[in-house]
Amino acid sequence: MKTIGVNALLVAAVPGEAQMQAIYMDETQPIELRVKDALSRMTLEEKVGLCYAQSKFSSRGVQRLGIPEVWMDDGPMGVREENKWDEWGGAGFTNDSCTAFPALTCLAATWNPEMAAIYGKALGEEFRYREKDVMLGPGVNIYRTPLNGRNFEYMGEDPKLAATMVVPYIKEAQKNGVATCVKHFALNNQETWRSGVDVQLSDRALYEIYLPAFKAAIVEGGSWTIMGSYNKIRGTYASHNDLTLNKILKEEWGFDGCVITDWGGAHDTKEAVLNGLDIEMGSYTNGLSTGRAFAYSDYYLADAYLKGLKSGIYPMSSIEDKASRILRLIFRTAMNRHKPWGSFASPEHAAVARMVGAEGIVLLKNEPLKKKESALLPLDGSLYKKILVVGENATRRLTEGGGSASLKAKEEISPLAALQAKYGDKIQYTMGYASGPSVYGREGKPAFNTDSLRVQAIEMAKDADLIVYIGGLNKNHRQDCEDGDRKSLDLPFEQDVLINALTAVNPKIVMVLLSGNAVAMPWIKQVPSIVQGWYLGSQAGNALVDVLSGAVNPSGKLPFSFPVKLTDCGAHAFGEEGYPGLADTKIETYKEDILVGYRWHDTKNIPSLFPFGHGLSYTTFKYSKASISAKSIEKDGTLTVTIPVTNTGKVAGKEVVQLYIGDVKCSVLRPLKELKSFQKIALAPGATEQVQFTIKNDDLCFFDEVKHAWVSEAGAFKVYIGSSSTDIRAMLDFELK
Repeated sequence: MKTIGVNALLVAAVPGEAQMQAIYMDETQPIELRVKDALSRMTLEEKVGLCYAQSKFSSRGVQRLGIPEVWMDDGPMGVREENKWDEWGGAGFTNDSCTAFPALTCLAATWNPEMAAIYGKALGEEFRYREKDVMLGPGVNIYRTPLNGRNFEYMGEDPKLAATMVVPYIKEAQKNGVATCVKHFALNNQETWRSGVDVQLSDRALYEIYLPAFKAAIVEGGSWTIMGSYNKIRGTYASHNDLTLNKILKEEWGFDGCVITDWGGAHDTKEAVLNGLDIEMGSYTNGLSTGRAFAYSDYYLADAYLKGLKSGIYPMSSIEDKASRILRLIFRTAMNRHKPWGSFASPEHAAVARMVGAEGIVLLKNEPLKKKESALLPLDGSLYKKILVVGENATRRLTEGGGSASLKAKEEISPLAALQAKYGDKIQYTMGYASGPSVYGREGKPAFNTDSLRVQAIEMAKDADLIVYIGGLNKNHRQDCEDGDRKSLDLPFEQDVLINALTAVNPKIVMVLLSGNAVAMPWIKQVPSIVQGWYLGSQAGNALVDVLSGAVNPSGKLPFSFPVKLTDCGAHAFGEEGYPGLADTKIETYKEDILVGYRWHDTKNIPSLFPFGHGLSYTTFKYSKASISAKSIEKDGTLTVTIPVTNTGKVAGKEVVQLYIGDVKCSVLRPLKELKSFQKIALAPGATEQVQFTIKNDDLCFFDEVKHAWVSEAGAFKVYIGSSSTDIRAMLDFELK
C-alpha cells in the first residue's frame, strides 16, 4: 500500500502559486510537455533515484515535487498478497485475499478475444483497488517444450494465437490506470539454468515465432511497461540487451514505456545504462553481509550510475531518456487522478473467473465404451448411484504454489466440493495418490503412504458406477512452477500406475487433468473420456462441473500440441544442445528454428497425441464447401474466404474455425501451414453461419534475414480451414502475383 496519498503529496510539496505554475501537475496538458517540465525541476540525484527499487515491490518518485512512487505486484492471474517491505514473506494483512483467475493457458484455450478483454478488465480492477500501478504480467513467451515450469503462465505455442489474445487483455486492464508489464522479454522458454542459459537462434525464429506476441502487446495493445527476462540472448543478458531492448523494442517498435528487470535480472552497470534498461528491481548486488543484502544504493543503476554520470563515463542523455520514460509511466498510473476506483474479490469477478474457466476447458476425448452406448460425458447423475472421485487434485488448492504466480485467494472451490454440490451423496472420494507440500525451490515429501492410498482407490473402484479421476500436475517444484522444469513428460506421483490399475477393474472412467502442460498418456486407449482442465482459479470446481455436467458445452481448444513422447518435440530432437543447453557453456541452440509445436509435427510428419487447436464438443459441426473471392492476389490486395458452418447436433455450442496458410514453394524452409486467423462462433442447433476471413499480403510473408525485412514471394499458396491443425475440413488454392 502507498505510504503517502498522491493528493497530499501534491499539496504539501508544491503549495500556493508555485503549484499553479507546475505544468507537470496539470493533467489537461500533453503528457510530453508534463514530462519535460518535471525533468526541468529535478536534480540529477532525483532522476537517478527513479531508476531502481526502494523496496521489494516499489520504486521511488520525487517527494519534493509531489511525484509519487511506483507500486508493482505480481500477476498475471491475480494480485499477489502484500509483502513485507524488504522480504519475500507475506506482510500478514487480512484484506489482501484476491480473486484467482484461471491460468493464462486456460485463457488462451478459450480462443476468444472477448474472454481476454473481460479477463483483463476484471484483473485490472483488482490491481487498481489494491492501489497498484504496475501488474507484472501478462506472459507471452512461446511454449517450446512441455517441460517448462512456467508454461502455465503463458499463452501457448503459436505467435498468432498469443498475439490475438494478449491485445484485448492489455487494453482493458490499462483502462484502470494500471500498467501491464508484458513478460518475460524475451526467450524465457525454460526454467532450467534460467539465470544463465545463453540462447542462440536465427533471426527468422526470433521474428517469426518468439517476438510477434510481444510486438502486438506493445504496438497494438500499448502496454506501458515490459519485463526483461533472466536468460542471455546471444551472449548478453536480456534485461540489458542492445538487440532486443534498443534496436527492436525501442527503435523498431517505437516503445515509449519502461523496461523493468525481472527481480535480480541486472548484472552490469554499463550494460544497464547503455542497453535499454529503465528500472532495476530485486538485485542482490552487495554480497558482503546479510544485513546489507538489499542495499538499494548498491544497485547497478544506483550510486554506480550516478557516479558515472558525474564523471562523464555515461552520457547525460541516458538518464534523460530513462527518467522521461519513468515519468511517463507515473503520469499514466500513480499520478492519474481520473482513473476508476476498481473493485476487489467481488461476486462479479468470481463470475468472470468461472466463465473464462469453463470456456477454456478442453474436451480431449469422449468415446462410448460400446458402439451403441452414449459417451460418459456430459455426466447424467440419474444414471449412477455411486460416483467415485479419485485424485489429490480434487481437493488440493491449486491457486497456491508455482513461485511468483502463487496467490492468496479469497476462496477456491474445489472440484470435489462442486461435484458434491451437484450430485449430492452419490459422490464418494479417495485420494488415490499424494504429493508433498508446495515448497518453493525443493520437492516436498508426501505425508501419506502412497501404496495404501492406491490399494484403497482400487478397492473402492470395483463397485463404483463411474470413476471421475482428477489428477495431473500441481504447482510444486519441478512441476508447473517457477525456477524448475519438469523432470519428464510423465505424470508424477505414480499416477500412471494408479490409472492403469483403475481401468483394469472399472473401465467407466472420466479423466480430468489439471495442469499447465502436456503430459504423456500411456493409458489413453483404456480411458474413454479425457478433459484438460488447466488451473482454473477461485471458481475451479464450479467451472469444471459446469462442463462435466453439460451446463456449459465445452468449446476450449488446445493452445499447444500434446506430443506422444518428449523426443517428438522439436526442442528435444537434437539432444542437450537443443534443450536444456550444453552443461559446460550453458549455450542452448534452437535447432528446430521456426518449426515450433504443430509446425514441427506437420512439417516433419510426426503425429501428435492431441494436435494444436484440438477440442471436442457435446454437439457436432459441419463445414460445408468453402469459397474464395479470387484465384490470385496482388501484393497490395486482399482475398475473402467464406465457409458455411452448421451446428448439426442437438445442443447449442461454440466452434473455433481456424484458418491456416501454406506456401507451396519457397526459397526458404517454411512450415507446411501456419495459423493466420480464427473465429469463435456460437450456434444454436440447426443454425448455420457464413464464416469469413480476409487474407492479405502480411499473411504470406516470412522474415528475410538478409534484407532484415518481411517479404513474400510470388507463387502458389494453399488455404486450410479446420477444427484443429490436423482436422482440416476444406482446402483452397490461390496465387500471389
